[in-house]
Amino acid sequence: MPVSTQFSIAVHLMAGLGYGVARDMTSAQLAQSVNTSPSFIRRVLAKLSKADLVSTTMGKTGSTSLARSPKEISLLDIYRAVEAPKAFAIHEYPEQKMCAVSCTIKSSLEKVLSKTQRSMEESLGEISLADVIADLPK
Repeated sequence: MPVSTQFSIAVHLMAGLGYGVARDMTSAQLAQSVNTSPSFIRRVLAKLSKADLVSTTMGKTGSTSLARSPKEISLLDIYRAVEAPKAFAIHEYPEQKMCAVSCTIKSSLEKVLSKTQRSMEESLGEISLADVIADLPK
């Protein structure tokens, strides 16, 4: 089952920008930190830029910087910006009409998973990018 890593990569990028080593970084520099391609990084940065979390300049000398202080950016902001998938998904297999569990499990699970998703998002909303950066070595 494929897993999306865009949220963790976006947090990685944002932490790199907020870490203080360099306020403006190129996609190539950020790609080195993540160990991936600059083109992939640019796609993630485009989503972060659209959400007004980063400021980017285009071109050969283009760079990216945080649009706000790390204290003002929550992990929920980043999560929503990259349109990360829900924490859990309900399977798509067809119901077996002769099985009571099969016919009702999806609606039952939807209630539980919606509550879990809300809880996770509330938690992400309470954690700032500054909190993540504070855990990095000085």
